[in-house]
Formats: sequence, C-alpha cells, structure tokens
Amino acid sequence: MNYKDTYQMWLEHHLIDTSTKDELKAITSEKEIEDRFYKNLEFGTGGLRGKIAAGSNRMNNYTVAKATTGFAKYLVTTFEKPSICIAYDSRNMSDVFAEVAAKVLASAGIKVYLYESLRPTPMLSFAVRYMKAQAGIVITASHNPKEYNGYKVYGSDGGQITDQAAKEILALIDEADIFSDIQLMTLKEAQEKGLLIYIGEEVDRAYYEQVEKLVIRKNLVKERASELKIIYTPIHGSGNIPIRTMFENLGFTSVEVVKEQEKPDGNFPTAPYPNPENPQVFNIAIDMAKEIGPDLIFGTDPDCDRIGVVVKEASGEYKVLTGNQVGILLSEYMLSAREGEGILSPKDTIIKTIVTTEMVRKVTENYNVQLMDVLTGFKYIGEKIEEFETTGSNNFVLGFEESYGYLAGGFVRDKDAVIAAVLIAEMALYYKTKGKSLSEALADLFEKYGYYKEHLISIEMEGKDGQEKIKSIITNLRDHAPKAIGDIQITLSEDYQLSQRYNASENSIELINLPKSNVIKFILEDNSWFVVRPSGTEPKIKIYTSVVGQSISDAEQKTEELIKAINNLLNM
Repeated sequence: MNYKDTYQMWLEHHLIDTSTKDELKAITSEKEIEDRFYKNLEFGTGGLRGKIAAGSNRMNNYTVAKATTGFAKYLVTTFEKPSICIAYDSRNMSDVFAEVAAKVLASAGIKVYLYESLRPTPMLSFAVRYMKAQAGIVITASHNPKEYNGYKVYGSDGGQITDQAAKEILALIDEADIFSDIQLMTLKEAQEKGLLIYIGEEVDRAYYEQVEKLVIRKNLVKERASELKIIYTPIHGSGNIPIRTMFENLGFTSVEVVKEQEKPDGNFPTAPYPNPENPQVFNIAIDMAKEIGPDLIFGTDPDCDRIGVVVKEASGEYKVLTGNQVGILLSEYMLSAREGEGILSPKDTIIKTIVTTEMVRKVTENYNVQLMDVLTGFKYIGEKIEEFETTGSNNFVLGFEESYGYLAGGFVRDKDAVIAAVLIAEMALYYKTKGKSLSEALADLFEKYGYYKEHLISIEMEGKDGQEKIKSIITNLRDHAPKAIGDIQITLSEDYQLSQRYNASENSIELINLPKSNVIKFILEDNSWFVVRPSGTEPKIKIYTSVVGQSISDAEQKTEELIKAINNLLNM
C-alpha cells in the first residue's frame, strides 16, 4: 500500500474522528501528504518520536494506541501478571497520550500505575523499580521543539529497553492493525477493576530521600547551603517542583526562579527550542543575574533529564558550560570529595559515552579509579549499573554524556537533572567556600589535565529525502574511509556497526565488544578525534569533534581546522 492509499484509508475509515479527517483534508501539499503517510512512525530502542499531527508517520492518538497495543501484547506474553508505570511531561498532548496508553494497557488486563500530574523522566525510572513494575512509559520528546512529542519505553530495571526487547516489541506493533486491533477501556472502568492506580506523594518522597543520600560533604551542605545563590529555570517543563523541593530540603534557600519560564507550557513561548544546550534559553535568566549576582544558573529541559549550567567568568560575562565541562567538573569534584571523606576505592567507576570527552580519562587516572566507555544513549550506562550491582565488580560513581546528561546513585537508570542539580550545587558551594567560582575551578582543571575542546555539528535533514541523504553520508564514509584529515594521519578507525577497530599503523583489526550501532569514529595521531552518527531520535546527522591544545586559543584553532577538514571530507 503506497502513501496515497494509506491517506485515503484514513480519510474514509469510520473509526477516524471528524477533526482528524478535517485536518487531513486541509493539507494542500502533496509532499506533506507523502511525509505523513509514506511509512509508519518508527519504533526504535528509544520508542517513538515525531511531530504531533494526523497521519501514520506522526504522533497522534491512533499511532500511540497502535504502539501500545503491540507493547501490551509483548508484556502479557513475556510476564505473568505484568504491571507498568506511566509518566508524562509538559508537552502538548502528553497527558492525552498517557491516558490513551493507559486505556489500551488496562484493556489488555495490565495493571497501570499512572502519575496524576506531570513528572520528570527520571522519576518514572525510579517509580518502575519502586513499584516493582515490569515496564514504564514516559510521554515526552525531551528537548525537541513544540511540534514534537514522543513515547519512551522502559524495562523492569528502570532503564530504557534493550535492543532485543525493542525488536520484539516492534514486530508485535507491526502486526497490530491501527484500527481493528485497538481496544480502549475507560479510565473509570480501569479504576473500578483495580487496573488503574494513580501514583501519589509516597513515591515522590521515596525518590527525594534517595537523592538526598547522594550528598557527599553532608556537613558542608547542612551548615552552609544557604550561602549559595542560584537562579533556576525549568524552561516551561516538569522540573520546577522536584528541583525546588530538593533545594529546600537541603537548605539551598537562596534560589530565584525565572517567572517567565516557571509554569509548564507545551508551546514553550520563551524558548522555541527548549534545550539547555541552546544558550538562548538562558537569556532571561542572565538578565536577572545581572541584578541578582548568583553563583550559578541552572536550566532543565521539559522532561527534566538534562541540565545546563551557566557560570560567571572573570570578565563578568555569563557563560553556558558545555556538557563535557560539567562532566569533568563533577568527575573531579566527586572523586576528590570521596577521597576527602575516606571512601574512595579502586573499584570506583565513571562511565561515559564514546562521543564524550577523553579529558575524564586523565581525571580517573589521577585518582586511580576506573573509566568505562559505552555507546551513545544513557540506557547503556543503565545496563552497566545493573551489571555492577549484580556482580559487585565495580562501584558506580558517575555516568555522563556530552549532551548534558548526568547520573549518580543506582536507584535511577536514566540521566537525571534533579540529581545533577543537587550534586552541582554541592560542588559550587564547596568551591565558593574555597574562594573559587566554577569557572575558575574549570580553568584549574585545564591547566592540570590539558586544554581539551569538544564541538558538535548537528545538521537537520527532515523527510524522506533527508533520511536518504543521512544514509548516503554514513555509507559513503564506511565504504571509503579516509586515511588522513588534512595533514594529520588517522591512526584508528572504529566502526560500531561492524564492531571493528582498524589500527592503521599496524594494519590490524580487532573486535569492539559493544552492541552494534551505526556510528563511525576516527582517532588522529595528535589525539584529536571525530565521530559521525545519525541521531536515533531526531532527523539529524551529528558530527562530534575533540582536540587537545597547548592553550585555549590553540585548542580553538585546532577545532576550526578539524571542522573545515571534516566539511571537505563529507562535502557538507
């Protein structure tokens, strides 16, 4: 069936509601019709993500119900008496999609624990483990623009589902007819039958108690937390109550909230791209800072799993730290604090992704602890935490990725901006008592470990043509791997789809013992590197770069030269 046939079926089917049909009839662009119907919205390891609109390749009640029907079948065939937790963020339609999912699951006899109001993604991860559920769903598109929403799926360990589980669920979703196989139980009937239970304050309190235990220098925080001045913005998302609750519980009382961005709003009126990686989301907070003079500014994305940090530099200007820089600061602080408290162990381990800074390797070597690399995606960090707890082989201290995601503790299995806010606040307080800002602390680390600089090039390629272009770029790079970038030789080429690492100097190949992923990494003889990777959740191709310089200016120049050479290589 081609896209025109699918479009016509949606227009004519008696189960499609009138408003959806009216939306479809109003489309005047043939290209738009094709993009909405040329395929089904893809269910990957992260679940679903797409624009909110009518169509088989869009997020709407019908595609959410179809995906949940396949997921429900997976749960009832895999587990005896399965249960599931559902959360949602502030995005448009998030609460509606959460209820649709709950109705489908209840109709399959699955007990649903549904949050009664919006919550951060990491609190869902916690709830799955706390309620001893077999799965979880979060309705969110993380930091995407307002047009998007998504559907993230979690396993019984509180982490995002494995690749194998995703394949099995996808097969069952593909079998489900988007109309004839959909069964919905009303929420009232589900409650009456004991199949729907709303999650309340008990789970919230249990989560907050666990977060509080992560503070390392407890006496310092207890005695001096009120001295740290913070501006916080939830960027219209779900972080407002949890983060402010934790600050209040720990005594961080000098907190000002950006009023214009405080209330949940799926239209993100002050931040069209509500991502703390985007410096523009902090414009209002920085204007406030010029009057208040805070020690730092925090901002969290709509589902509160990512956090951005803004610090005041010696020049008086406010600067957004990169995810790598915050990760380095946390790594150094947490290891030094553990050493100071007498609890540092050679089994202590930091986990990072393959596109995250290598500077942390210098930090872990300095403290004689372990560093592990995993594929991009926090689920792989979550899997390692599970492994550590099962085998007792390592102590998990910190996991982080360059895209503003951080985690400590074992009770959550996804990046957690609430936890990160608490740890960063403790760290900033410690340095303040030593007469240093976070900017000055970072400068000390560059002087100690080297001037590392990372950069991300993210190129959006929407629609069918965009997907084909992305595929062409990565295929061409794989089939015609370069031997040098500019004048610098490539010493190692790592292809994570083929699970091979090629050593150019030795002309040898070794196995990469990680799951397969469509990612290629090149390491140069001057210790620079770059990675080319199609995004798993957005219509983008991402190019990550890293260099090491003799100074900040040297690192910046090397970055410019590397980016120019990569653009020439890829014809971008």
